[in-house]
Amino acid sequence: MASTKFETWQVILIIIGVLGIIWSNIALLKYSAKYDIKKKIDKQIKPDNEKEE
Repeated sequence: MASTKFETWQVILIIIGVLGIIWSNIALLKYSAKYDIKKKIDKQIKPDNEKEE
């Protein structure tokens, strides 16, 4: 069986990549938490002209 060993720079690159993905997901969650989705969904369900009547 062939055993593959990663070099040090490859391991560091993989760790940086994984940390980057985790950081970007956390940043996306924080960014999306600022929006009030309920108001936008209500606007799509009930257009403005129906609210006035």
